Amino acid sequence: MHEMSVALAVIDQVETAAAEAGDVTAVRTVRLQVGELAGVVPDSLSFCFELACAGTLLEGAELVTEAVPGRARCTPCAHDWAVGMPPSLICPACGGTSVELLSGRELRIAGVRWEDGGPAPASDREPISEEC
Repeated sequence: MHEMSVALAVIDQVETAAAEAGDVTAVRTVRLQVGELAGVVPDSLSFCFELACAGTLLEGAELVTEAVPGRARCTPCAHDWAVGMPPSLICPACGGTSVELLSGRELRIAGVRWEDGGPAPASDREPISEEC
């Protein structure tokens, strides 16, 4: 179950940001954008996150997942559409197969709320790799 690896990566990044911020005693909420094509099951991720947070600065933190729909654009005709699941990567307008995936593979921390209720500082960290 790679959701545990994703949960551990999220916890590690949040703990690092909290250490850099200083004086953070607990984390209340972690918002995570999860693309529909990222290969992550949100319920499994929430379960793993809760288990992995035990004994850390994030113990008791709420994981809020925000679904990001998969969208694609046809290179020849520029039509864009929701690809759905399983993904349909054939242009519904012209039948073309040369497509660009616009969204749906996201897996990134969108926000963190510290114990004091203040938002975490913006980070220039790379999104979590889909291959965690």
